[in-house]
Amino acid sequence: MNTTELPEAIIDTKKINLKSLGRAELEAFCTDMGLKRFRSDQLFQWMYQKDVTDFNQMTNLSKDLRQKLTEAAVVGSIETASQQRSADGTIKFLFSLPDGHRVEAVMIPDFNDDESVRRLTVCVSSQVGCVFGCSFCATGKMGFLRHLHPGEIVDQVVKINAVTEELYGRGISNIVYMGMGEPLHNYKAVTESAAIITDEKSLGLSPKRITVSTVGLTKQIRKIADEGHTFRLAVSLHAASDEKRDKIMPINSSLNLSALREAVEHYHAKTGLPLTYEYLLFDDFNDGPEDARMLAKIARWAPSKINIIMYNNVAGVSLQRAREDRLDAFMRALRDYHVRATVRRSRGDDIDAGCGQLAIREGQAKGKTIGS
Repeated sequence: MNTTELPEAIIDTKKINLKSLGRAELEAFCTDMGLKRFRSDQLFQWMYQKDVTDFNQMTNLSKDLRQKLTEAAVVGSIETASQQRSADGTIKFLFSLPDGHRVEAVMIPDFNDDESVRRLTVCVSSQVGCVFGCSFCATGKMGFLRHLHPGEIVDQVVKINAVTEELYGRGISNIVYMGMGEPLHNYKAVTESAAIITDEKSLGLSPKRITVSTVGLTKQIRKIADEGHTFRLAVSLHAASDEKRDKIMPINSSLNLSALREAVEHYHAKTGLPLTYEYLLFDDFNDGPEDARMLAKIARWAPSKINIIMYNNVAGVSLQRAREDRLDAFMRALRDYHVRATVRRSRGDDIDAGCGQLAIREGQAKGKTIGS
């Protein structure tokens, strides 16, 4: 495989970062090296199941092959720069990327009544910053700096999985692509990273335990369905009318609710899968009776559930978390419309790890956003 055929971002001046390759690209690399196909399986397993980055530690490869690989490639890795633990057990991770950029990810534990662990969810980032500039989101204020490679996404899961093994004696149970960035803007790397995570030679997680979120990129929603991906889809809705969505989500001006409906109906028709709508509840903005009525109509586009999320306030954002009495009234209205809805209280507020709060603040570069 000629390096000129590879995405520019994955090319070191002399060596290919194997973790920047998808599964098929890794196989192509091995073929071009004159290696048998099983060698790509071995490399894949060393990188993602055993988290080994040094070819010399890959003991089922011959010494000559290890030397050959060392001359042609590297196995990049992200590094854990810091961890912050919330009072509720949530842990926010700051990861350093090989080029000096940084991203955040979050591990959210869910406990049974007897304090045993029921679920360990990892919220991963897919980009450094975000181009879509949603008004309530701290990451959006960063602007877009670059996409993450598949391995940089998977590495977040691998690093955090090691922490949960140490803390709880078990690995993570669920992954949500809801950290920094718009996952479907980085479609290829996100879908390839999900394929890596579900591979039995990697973490072997069920696709049913992976949820990919989007602000509503309709072309990519259709593509997920057409390509047969079986991870779960979540749409970050946050307002049930074009008028209100325009005010807080710039993407809605070009991809409005009518376009979103067509994509959602196509998605369900092709996959048969339900989807989730994420709905941050803002005080006196999207939490009234008419909002509930319109949200109920959207919920009927296709089988779905709605996660009502209690917003963790972000500095410099005028929108505020809905009051409890307005939340209660909103949920009663949804029940009256026979909508399947649950309240999710955003976690890690005390360490800025909640929904919309992830951002690198110290000395960060500023990227582009829609309209800039």
